[in-house]
Amino acid sequence: MTNENVRTGVWFVGARGSVATTAVAGCAAVSAGLHPPTGMVTETPPFAASRLPALPSLVFGGHDTAHCPLPKRAEELTAAGVLPHGLAAAVRGELTAADAEIRPGGPQSGDTRSDEELIAAFAADILDFRERHALARVVVINVSSTEPLPEPGALRLPPSSLYAAAAVRAECPFVNFTPSTGLRTEALMDAAAAGGLPHAGRDGKTGQTLLRSVLAPMFVQRALSVRAWSGTNLLGGGDGAALADPAAAAAKNAGKERVLADALGHTPQGEVHIDDVPALGDWKTAWDHIAFDGFLGSRMILQTIWQGCDSALAAPLVLDLARLVARAHEAGMEGPLPELGFYFKDPDGGPAGLSEQFEALLTFAERLRETV
Repeated sequence: MTNENVRTGVWFVGARGSVATTAVAGCAAVSAGLHPPTGMVTETPPFAASRLPALPSLVFGGHDTAHCPLPKRAEELTAAGVLPHGLAAAVRGELTAADAEIRPGGPQSGDTRSDEELIAAFAADILDFRERHALARVVVINVSSTEPLPEPGALRLPPSSLYAAAAVRAECPFVNFTPSTGLRTEALMDAAAAGGLPHAGRDGKTGQTLLRSVLAPMFVQRALSVRAWSGTNLLGGGDGAALADPAAAAAKNAGKERVLADALGHTPQGEVHIDDVPALGDWKTAWDHIAFDGFLGSRMILQTIWQGCDSALAAPLVLDLARLVARAHEAGMEGPLPELGFYFKDPDGGPAGLSEQFEALLTFAERLRETV
């Protein structure tokens, strides 16, 4: 059973972006009965008794360097076809309340603060949010734009790691829904372990890689030899602009390649190309070309096309993760949660195939049911 009198905070890094805006609007819409919870695995029967935080009990806030208010951002997403017409107006109160809890992120241009000063400021914002709203706990979720991997020997932490460090300092679980570094430095992993905090990541699995995690095990199970697997992503919006940077695209592609290597047992020929097409906005098209060998060396081809709205695919997963990680924290679980690999391209261990990952997630739901 859920306890709607206990409130849980969800603190988004990138709180005014498309994913966060869609998640806040979607949570309000589902809570009010305006729309069904399509895409939310935690709203299916296997999770009914896992004592997850109820959707109406979630309180939203976050950090961002952008200034567009959430109600206005929701109107823009409506015009782009991401949100249904009328929804932004129907949940304007919830969007306004969440927007009032967004604090300036960083480091921004000209910011002279040290890493320690930034971490302290971000942690103070999270603690203030928790205390003012009398929240049982706060889950920090990174949904900001992809950043390049840090250079070897870099003297400063990347922004995603500053926010992860702030989460650890504020004693909050952390979820990295991006391919950015986040907690994955030795010092931060040690700090999270010392604090007994659960965490999950990395890089949400919403489209092309979701399909790869289904198809790759199929080839293995049918003893078909995959020779090459190439792909192209066409996308716009903030993610498309960020991934136009080759270093950021390389960080993104690492997770896509890991899925194939883990599932197939080798890395096939071929690459993934990411093209920024601003006219596409929040919509993306992903194309895969798979060359494989059959019986007696017969050469065959499988091609797939995935067209979808990234924000609408990601938002229900983000809400799932907020609830699951909050409940794990309540249950006293610590460290990485490989059982949540179902949601990630580059998970913290566990199987690579989606079917096995789903079984692990269902086992996790049972564990939550049995844990006080």
